[in-house]
Formats: sequence, C-alpha cells, structure tokens
Amino acid sequence: MSVPAAFLGVVVIWSTTPLAIKWSSDGGGYLFGVSARMLLSIFVCLLLVALLGRRMRWHREALSTYLAGGLGIWGAMTCVYWGAQHIPSGLVSVLFGLSPVVTALMAALWLGEPELSPSRLLGMLLGLLGLGVIFAESARLGSGAGWGVCAVLLSVNIHSASSVWIKRIGSRMHPLEITTGSLLVAVPLFTMSWLLGDGRLPVSLPGHALWSILYLGIMGSALGFTLYYYVLSHLQASRVALITLMTPVIALILGHSLNAESIGLREFSGVLAILSGLAVFQWGGQWRHLRPTPVAD
Repeated sequence: MSVPAAFLGVVVIWSTTPLAIKWSSDGGGYLFGVSARMLLSIFVCLLLVALLGRRMRWHREALSTYLAGGLGIWGAMTCVYWGAQHIPSGLVSVLFGLSPVVTALMAALWLGEPELSPSRLLGMLLGLLGLGVIFAESARLGSGAGWGVCAVLLSVNIHSASSVWIKRIGSRMHPLEITTGSLLVAVPLFTMSWLLGDGRLPVSLPGHALWSILYLGIMGSALGFTLYYYVLSHLQASRVALITLMTPVIALILGHSLNAESIGLREFSGVLAILSGLAVFQWGGQWRHLRPTPVAD
C-alpha cells in the first residue's frame, strides 16, 4: 500500500469519526451505538485474521496485552461516546488530540522515558490554558457540556494509560492480532454495559445512525487501526503527529457544515491554544535548535 494513501486514509477516518460517533447514538442511545460498532468490528477483525492467515497467540504476554488493550477500548470508548452527546463533535476531536501529550507524560512517569523538555512543558501549559478557556465557556454549549468535556478528557487518559501499559508489556505482535485480541476482551464488556444500562433494541434507527455504526465498525475500528499502525511503521513519529493537528481542524469544519455545530469566538481561542500547544509539544525542540543560515559577504 502507498504510504501517502494510508496517511490520507487515517486523516479522513479520524476526522469523520467524532461526527459519526455523535450520529450513531441517535435512536438507539450511546451504549447501543458503541456496542453495535464493536460487535461489528470484532467480526471484521476475525475475518481479516482468517483471510490473512494470521495466528492468534494465547501465551501469558499476549493475554496481558489483550487485557490492557481491551480495558482501554472499553473505558475510553464508553466515555467518549457519552461525552459526545453533550459537546460538538469537532471539540471531541480537539480534546482527543491531547492524547500524545498525556501519553508522553505517563510514559515519562511509568516507563522511565526521558524527562519532558522545556518546550514540551510549554506545550502542556498552552494546552491547559486552552482547556481552561473551554471549561469557562462550556455553559454556553449547554447544561451538560462541562461534564461532556470531562468525559472526553477521562477517555483520553484511559486511552493513554492503555497505550503505555501495552508498551510496558513489550509484546511484539502484529497490530491486527493486538486489535482482535483487545476487541475479544472489550466486546463482552460493551455488551454487559448495554444490557445493564438499557438492554433494549431500538425499534427503528435513523438512516444516518445505521450508516454511522456500519462506518465506524468497518472503517473507524478495523481499517483505521490497521492503517495507523502501517503509517507509524513507515514514517517518522514527527510526521505521524501531523495527524493530531489536521484532524481537529477538519472535524470542526465537518461538524459545522454537516451538523450545524457552532464554536464561539472564545471557545475557538481555547481550541487554538490547544492546537498551538500540540504543535509546540511535538516540534518545539526542533524549532529551538534551528540556526539561521549565515549570509556570505
């Protein structure tokens, strides 16, 4: 597969996922939406495992990896689906863009990775400033917007903790195997959550909700994860990090154009501060080491 095509695919999928999450909850509720998505995803992944001739592993290290990934998927997706009901989809994408920052902080604390540089700390401060602005203006977005922001931030932390946990285990397995094994853990948890929380099958689903569930189950989970790991294995991390800056902008445009979502000037200033913080966090160290080219006399 062409690496640029895979990169573009990840950008498209990640940009459209927040709005699809919002739409998939219409008619059946967020628990039904996320459970149906993950049930479809596991069937797609198992089919891919069979078609590609992959062999699932069941040794202790593999089981620990599946557990770490499955708990992460269940916790993070449940929180983000609940939060997406209360805030614009574009804002969901902006907040989830903070996951590299949170992951780096957890890796420094738990994996003994190099301490955070001054530029990365500055990026974190800019991100916190943006979050403060968004929290201050959350009342304008609706009565539950503050809790929605908290739910998405909790999702970011769960996702990051799961990633660091998997990295700490250090299992060298194919990404499709990790995704499939993680979903085998997560799907029963999603099903149990749906049964305890609601347990009712919707009589009918709006067309946009049905298509969103199908899109997320096939494209957003199975294909999205595979493309991302493919890009990660072929490009430098700094280039892959561009995805976290591009997708929030596109998601904001899609939410405004397709779902009539609006972001006020003050909320937009918070979004800008977060995106600026992400840029400084990812590339601030490189900018600091740039030297002007001497001009010949």
